[in-house]
Amino acid sequence: MDNALFSRHIALADVKITDAFWQKRQHLIETTVLPYQYEALHDRVDGADKSYAVENFRKAAAVVKQLKNGATVPVYPADKWVYDEQNSAPEAFKGWVFQDSDVYKWLEAAAYTLTNHFDAALKAKADALIDLICAAQLPSGYLDTLYIINNRDGIFTNLRDFHELYCFGHLAEAAVAYHRATGETALLDAACRFADLIADTFGENKKKGYPGHEIAELALVKLYEETGKRAYLDTAAFFLDERGKRPYYFDTERNETSDGERYHYHQAHKPPREQEEAVGHAVRAVYLYSGMADVAKATGDDGLYAACQRLMRSILDKKLYITGGIGATADGEAFSFDYDLPNDLAYCETCASVGLLFFARRMLEIAPDAAIADAAERALYNTVLAGMAEDGRHFFYVNPLEVLPEASEKDSRKRHVKPVRQKWFGCACCPPNLARLLASLGEYGITANENTVYVHQYFGSEVHTEPADLRITSAYTENGTVHLAVRPQREMTLALRIPTWCGENYRFSAPCTVKEGYAYFTLSTPCDIQAAFALVPRLVNCSNRVRENIGKVAVMRGPLVYCLEEADNGKDLHLLRVSKEPQFAVNGDIITADGFREAPDGTLYADYAKRAKTPVRLTFIPYYRWGNRGENEMTVYVRI
Repeated sequence: MDNALFSRHIALADVKITDAFWQKRQHLIETTVLPYQYEALHDRVDGADKSYAVENFRKAAAVVKQLKNGATVPVYPADKWVYDEQNSAPEAFKGWVFQDSDVYKWLEAAAYTLTNHFDAALKAKADALIDLICAAQLPSGYLDTLYIINNRDGIFTNLRDFHELYCFGHLAEAAVAYHRATGETALLDAACRFADLIADTFGENKKKGYPGHEIAELALVKLYEETGKRAYLDTAAFFLDERGKRPYYFDTERNETSDGERYHYHQAHKPPREQEEAVGHAVRAVYLYSGMADVAKATGDDGLYAACQRLMRSILDKKLYITGGIGATADGEAFSFDYDLPNDLAYCETCASVGLLFFARRMLEIAPDAAIADAAERALYNTVLAGMAEDGRHFFYVNPLEVLPEASEKDSRKRHVKPVRQKWFGCACCPPNLARLLASLGEYGITANENTVYVHQYFGSEVHTEPADLRITSAYTENGTVHLAVRPQREMTLALRIPTWCGENYRFSAPCTVKEGYAYFTLSTPCDIQAAFALVPRLVNCSNRVRENIGKVAVMRGPLVYCLEEADNGKDLHLLRVSKEPQFAVNGDIITADGFREAPDGTLYADYAKRAKTPVRLTFIPYYRWGNRGENEMTVYVRI
């Protein structure tokens, strides 16, 4: 690693998002999404799956009070992934084992929103939840409602399955965000007490375990950065050092034996420094890789960074959907083998693309890399945005690239594919994850060190950095132009990413040096720089190693992937073809193109003959907008 290239994302308080495209979405988070999700967490949304999350904290707080008063508290089984009214006692824990994390993610999103725009009513809701969380914490610092309610003796006895360290990670992230937003320490103190317990429990000559579902690693680094307590960084590094060692800790704690194949799912099949291919549960993977990048940067670990580079290339080169989705298979919500990217069976969990952005940001803080920034952009403008309806009250967990509603209903292999967004989920990790990302968007556009400001994403914004203040006026998704007003504090370098989608068709209004996908400007006095990237519709091929897309293309314009919907183009989208010379026309965010519709043929088998086709004008909409007009067919790839 070259630490001269190290940079840091900009503190959210030093960024104000100003462009209409993203302001609209952040306003939706504040006015609709957070209030709606607050009600969902309290089980007050009619027709939605119950969350139980807040109810669990109330139960845990009652247990803690009883224990402090010396009362005898009943014990319930803690042996399942999910608990409901049928399989558990009324007073016991309910929901998935990681249910606490939904509340923490909501609080994190609320903290970012309060930073962007203070709202007294929102803060009051957050403070009430924080009071409840603190009341549910054991005197030891332990804080996980499953074991507090059901069985205190089971604490840290099943790291593989039961998500205590995962929930801690989300607690720590929420605590740091809320401390930065308000200066208040109650939640941060609670997170530090839990972190102290973890640091005292795990390490050399202690328990040699590590998280089954990763995120504690990156959260411990974040807590270290906020508090300066080295034990937190050391514990994150310890988790990475122990992961994948033999004998496997997951075998030891369960008194089992395995050959490691089962631990691909957990990314624990081999030590992280030796991993070369992105495998297993996609969300767990990118959370782990994010923690690896954090620890590598903080400790100067070149071996760990090299592994991060290999794993990022594995994703970008062989396992990334055109929409920025990752995790091709519903079997384990996981990465599949190289180039296995089915459209109609795709999983592409919203959380996975959110996690890809986490990983990408950390890699960009180590060194600028236009390919990584491009992938982050692809995920953000497509899969992440598609995860939420335009009303802010309905969500996708899974983000396919082709949908036939009848198949979702009748084909068990496609039951995970929903043709319309849902009000909520029993396993509701995605909606609050999406909210916290969009609320913290200002942290994902720019990084800086004492000499250089790197612009990785072109969000219209007002930004304060140590080397310079910037005002970015962006029409990036409208016409590909960006205006940057730069006010240097001293001589400095401005680096602007050149999106790969524009090829060589870009221009800047000031002289620059282009290196590895970034344009570098040396500035010492106030100046304005105009950037223009050719924003035209284009047909995009997929590698011919992706079997499903042979003879098909996708339509893109800038960072946006487009799709066909039945609402615009009629049924049987598979019978449509786009012309090789499509004569694109753009009207706002709608693209039309010349194409053909084949006549349907009801004869199951016949000697080959060219089928009749009729010229049609195809209508493409941005992928993120699909599914907002009711249940209908959708496809990203179209025959050519």
